[in-house]
Amino acid sequence: MDTKSPYPRQRFSLRQLTVIGLLSALTVVLGVSGLGFIPIPPIYATILHIPTLIGALLEGPKIGMVIGFIFGSYSLVQNFVQPNIMSFVFLNPIISILPRMLIGPIAYYVYRYLPIKRPLWRVMIALFVGTIVHTVMVMGLIYLIYAEPYAAAKGIPVDHVANIVIGVAVFHGPLEALAAVVVGTPVVMAIRAKLKTDK
Repeated sequence: MDTKSPYPRQRFSLRQLTVIGLLSALTVVLGVSGLGFIPIPPIYATILHIPTLIGALLEGPKIGMVIGFIFGSYSLVQNFVQPNIMSFVFLNPIISILPRMLIGPIAYYVYRYLPIKRPLWRVMIALFVGTIVHTVMVMGLIYLIYAEPYAAAKGIPVDHVANIVIGVAVFHGPLEALAAVVVGTPVVMAIRAKLKTDK
């Protein structure tokens, strides 16, 4: 007798679907409200990527990729609906979506394989590395794909674009990474502790 279920196997558990829904909604709320941008003169640091990293560290790389996809899709739609001088860059899913899908798995595997015993330090380093990778990937892809249009939009020579990309990566990236560590670490550690006590 064939006991195989006629229904396809559910890919995500109820808890994972809940995490995806909550963290994706949080990403959109942070973006729409403007709370996802922290003024740190002379730039604004973003924390929109933090829910993606939190989801990956709590539920694994697949969940991180899903939340990252939703984060990137929101970025693409936002730049389409409310365009600015640089929106053409983020209308390309290679820039708006791909890096956001990859940072979750990268942070997860940094956490998993980092040769440090204390979970706290592994979480902090994973959040830091995930954020730096996000900044470098986005800015690097902008340079590789849109160096000339970027220069034209900014009204600068093309050979200055590399300096801007490096400057953002060096100064902007670490500020966002520190914000991710400060905001994300207590959230991840608190939820992990709660999950352990509930078992």
